[in-house]
Amino acid sequence: MKLADRVSGIAESVTLGITSRAKKMVKEGIDVVSFAAGEPDFDTPIHIKDAAIKAINDGFTKYTPASGMPGLKDAITAKFKKDNGLTYASEQIVVSNGAKHSLYNIFQALCQKGDEVIIPAPYWLSYPAMVNLAEAKSVFVNTKQNNNFKVTGKELESKITNKTKCFVLNSPSNPTGSVYGPEELKVIAALAVKHDFFVISDEIYEKLIYGNMKHISIASLGKDIYDHTVTVNGVSKSYSMTGWRIGYAAGPLEVMKAISNLQSHAASNPSSISQKAALAALTEGQGCVGEMRAELEKRRDLMVSRISGMKKISCVKPEGAFYVFCDISKLGLDSTVLANRLLDEAKVAVIPGGPFGADSFIRFSFATSAEAIKKGMDRIEEWINKNG
Repeated sequence: MKLADRVSGIAESVTLGITSRAKKMVKEGIDVVSFAAGEPDFDTPIHIKDAAIKAINDGFTKYTPASGMPGLKDAITAKFKKDNGLTYASEQIVVSNGAKHSLYNIFQALCQKGDEVIIPAPYWLSYPAMVNLAEAKSVFVNTKQNNNFKVTGKELESKITNKTKCFVLNSPSNPTGSVYGPEELKVIAALAVKHDFFVISDEIYEKLIYGNMKHISIASLGKDIYDHTVTVNGVSKSYSMTGWRIGYAAGPLEVMKAISNLQSHAASNPSSISQKAALAALTEGQGCVGEMRAELEKRRDLMVSRISGMKKISCVKPEGAFYVFCDISKLGLDSTVLANRLLDEAKVAVIPGGPFGADSFIRFSFATSAEAIKKGMDRIEEWINKNG
């Protein structure tokens, strides 16, 4: 059987694959510490779950408009205005089955064969796969660890051609935790406007920023870049709702109408019940977000402190998200080999950096308990002392 070319080169997500393997080992009774998963370990807040239960009991179990129910879209427009200084009409919002689905829709709507999409490396591993599925070409621009893995204007400009259709901006970043400041964003915005390409701004970790760093939406920097930006966000990370699958995107009306039409044929609409839960997340008490962020910041500091005390590995302190991207170049192993050996020999699950475009790194998630971080770091340090 011959499969379509568009899917034949698409491999399983390494993140999900290693996470599944670690969970299987746990079910078999093996004591595994997992730093693999890309989701918070906190439960979804009770008021959000209650809203979903009420939706079920009220019979809110039918189709909604393809682009999302009006009440939720109104809440999203209010959120953009309050948090990001962005004004969108309801017609410029499309709610999808998670931010990943939103991104897929955007690439499908904007890109075609021959187009180029510039992606800073390291990158979230699904971006290139989505670009390929849109029959476009990924153009990678390597960033430097000593610049917190953020692309400079010079580096970006070196990759721009007359085929450039989009630039992918992920701030805070998965896997590096880097956060772009206003001056850095202004440089990117100026290049996008000058060369007339779209910025796809993935802001899913927006509310998980630590210290004195602040999140800035690039689309808020002026009308010209607003017209060149599609902004992506969702409730998965900030409200610990990964399984509820609600993301959303906002951008120029023509683009969002096309995305709405595409989604109407591909997936009808997002879950009605999950939309009610997302509405509660965005409109009711936000204290749960601050509590989670404060706890994650403590865990970040603990993990970075432990890594800093080890030989042959090092890291840059992440400014956002919940990952530490760890330099393993001194160990002399590629990231996949190391990840498999740590899981088999130290019983610690980590994600190799190769699929993120950085094979001399591995990704640790600190979205787990302080106790698990201590135990896992102890095991990794012991393994390095024996094998490093």
